[in-house]
Amino acid sequence: METTMAITQNGSLLGLALGLLGAGLCLGMGGAGSSIGVGYAGMTASGVVTEDPNKFGKLIPFVAIPGTQGIYSFVIFFVITVMKLNLLKTPNLPTFHQGLQLLFIGFSAGIVEYMSAVYQGKVASASIGIIAKRPDQVGKGFILPAFVETYAIIALVATLLIVIPMKIG
Repeated sequence: METTMAITQNGSLLGLALGLLGAGLCLGMGGAGSSIGVGYAGMTASGVVTEDPNKFGKLIPFVAIPGTQGIYSFVIFFVITVMKLNLLKTPNLPTFHQGLQLLFIGFSAGIVEYMSAVYQGKVASASIGIIAKRPDQVGKGFILPAFVETYAIIALVATLLIVIPMKIG
């Protein structure tokens, strides 16, 4: 009974599970969104390259840019699991409320990263159409998906500003 009470007051396995769920959701949603976004842009680029193989090099950044949200989600996952929960050593056990906070933070960031990646893939796909017709307009075409990237970066920075100062346990 005393052991259970001490774990509940100083941290709990449930708090740890909730924190890990938040980190995992963020990683999974960001990765899934990036996969979808890269897929949209890649399909469009494939069509353009079929018609003009010389445009391949110009299209690579448009296909790659929706993948950044997967990287941002991995950074958040790393900060939560390694820096805050210390999973590579003796884990820090967050309280139930801290675990719940990490769950909601990770889930919220994951939603933004997912949606941003999917829509950035759609915008990148449309921008590839610009390059197909006007290859000299690469800069203009790249600005449009960069606007969507802004929200993924805001979610990353906001998450880091919240999670890094958290005291766990």
